[in-house]
Amino acid sequence: MVADAIAALFQHTAITDGVTVRVSVNFMPEQSRIGANRWFWVYHIRIENHRDDAVQLRTRHWRITDSSGAVNLVDGEGVVGETPLLQPGQTHDYVSGCELTTNQGAMQGYYTFARATDGTLFDVTIPYFPLAAPTEQAE
Repeated sequence: MVADAIAALFQHTAITDGVTVRVSVNFMPEQSRIGANRWFWVYHIRIENHRDDAVQLRTRHWRITDSSGAVNLVDGEGVVGETPLLQPGQTHDYVSGCELTTNQGAMQGYYTFARATDGTLFDVTIPYFPLAAPTEQAE
């Protein structure tokens, strides 16, 4: 089934007011510089509109935490330069990345969407997802 395949691809899911946010995350050893305390992950996000009305993604808010307890808050317009308008049944996918100075951490947050009909704003949860590098790296 398609739903099973999607669930297998995306390890983390949150649903808010008919909008589903799915996340798949992978550690990227070839883009990391372990000796310089730089670990890099790439994450793929799929946003699905299961509502009866169109919605537009306006802003993002991320809380990125590393294993030392440092917290980085990131707020901005859209995602990767886009503010997609999703009609009922439509999806939007994008890929981005995160670099930490520790080999573990986590990300979570929310998107602010606007209803296309009246501009009413509402927040949609981005699920918590861990960032974890393998503990032993081949040099």
